[in-house]
Amino acid sequence: MKIVIYGATEIGCLLATEFFEDHDITIIDKDENRTEELSSLDISFIQGNASNIEVLKNADIKNADVFIACSGTDEANIVACLTAKQFGGVRTICFVSREEYKNTLNFERNSENAKNFFIDFIIWPEELLMQEIFRIVTVAQALDVENFADGRARLLEYKVQPYLPIVGKKVKECGFTKDTLMVGLTRNGELFIPNGETEIQDGDKLIFMGNPHSLDILAGTFFHEKENVKSVAIIGGGTVGRMLAKTLETVKIKTKIIEKDHERCVYLAEKLANTLVINGDGTNLKLLEEEEIGSADVVISITNNDERNLLCSLLAKQLGVKRVISRVSKVLNIPLFEKVGIDIAISAKNSALNEVRNDLQENDVDILATVEQGQGEVLEIPVISEFDGKKIMDIKFPARAIIGVIQRRNKVIIPKGDTEIHTDDILIIFTTSENAQQVKGFFKVL
Repeated sequence: MKIVIYGATEIGCLLATEFFEDHDITIIDKDENRTEELSSLDISFIQGNASNIEVLKNADIKNADVFIACSGTDEANIVACLTAKQFGGVRTICFVSREEYKNTLNFERNSENAKNFFIDFIIWPEELLMQEIFRIVTVAQALDVENFADGRARLLEYKVQPYLPIVGKKVKECGFTKDTLMVGLTRNGELFIPNGETEIQDGDKLIFMGNPHSLDILAGTFFHEKENVKSVAIIGGGTVGRMLAKTLETVKIKTKIIEKDHERCVYLAEKLANTLVINGDGTNLKLLEEEEIGSADVVISITNNDERNLLCSLLAKQLGVKRVISRVSKVLNIPLFEKVGIDIAISAKNSALNEVRNDLQENDVDILATVEQGQGEVLEIPVISEFDGKKIMDIKFPARAIIGVIQRRNKVIIPKGDTEIHTDDILIIFTTSENAQQVKGFFKVL
């Protein structure tokens, strides 16, 4: 696949790094924005502005399959996508940073008069970040949450604490809840697919798939978390903070926002009906103590500054908050945040990268989700006739993978070894990213 990327930004660099090994990548930007990291990749670099037709011609846009505009300017991205669309069948993906642009572009795309003058896919990273945080917040103690099959199946990730009774036990000895499967384990930053003999250790991150009810029982039985999240404190009242508070209001979670800017606080108070808005500095320990931040079930620091978010998060942990989520602008900072004890470090850029990754997959094999910074993938694969009637135990994968869920018409099945699969079933499979291509290929040809 030939992919043209406009913008040597951090997200542009992430996209190029992610896809250059399997695709033909060309980046368009000013030469001074070319980083050493980009120069080391086997990609083409075109100097110029992608809204210029001649520049697009130099990038061979007429033969491109996908055009991704992710420069730092919304207007430039929009114009570049609309210009690229005039060269034929190229699929356009446009990054924007403002809600009004996303809404307008989606409206135009669905308009009867759009014809070819529209953008195929609009990505607003801040919205994706908010949605991901909301999923995590609403499941107590989970490090990651993904929903499948219209919410009838779910993936949850938990961290093993030293006091849990499963520490030191083999997976087969734990007696995990019926209709749940342990599909992945991360230890010392490395994800792998466990088996029954795998011994669980303190600090491991365990990934489960199952139906929501069984996973709720799993959480209460094994992770000592029987109470739902009732209170959330948000540090930072920007766009993500406002959207998150508004969404938390819909599920009746008690929410407060701490925001430094007084005018922004006035605006938030007008927009949020049931959220307490506090004008103050989230790095002020005295303020956090006065506002009893330590009693919150979850604290989320989502300012636009990594250093401030890290400090706010560490202060919240010092005050006894059980679960702290921190926004990270620079993706490379995520391991640092986790290493110093932040429960969940999350990036809008990573969320956006996952969206692009999903969009580029073949129509018959879709990546439903990625976990652990892209180390693991959840694949959706339809069963072809060659596999009809086969039992799970008889399917010999070419690489480590686990079938976590079977969708059969309107029914969701959490399989066992003797479960049979049938033509037109949809398999939801967990595997590592390095093995994903082998698993996909296996289900195309027996």
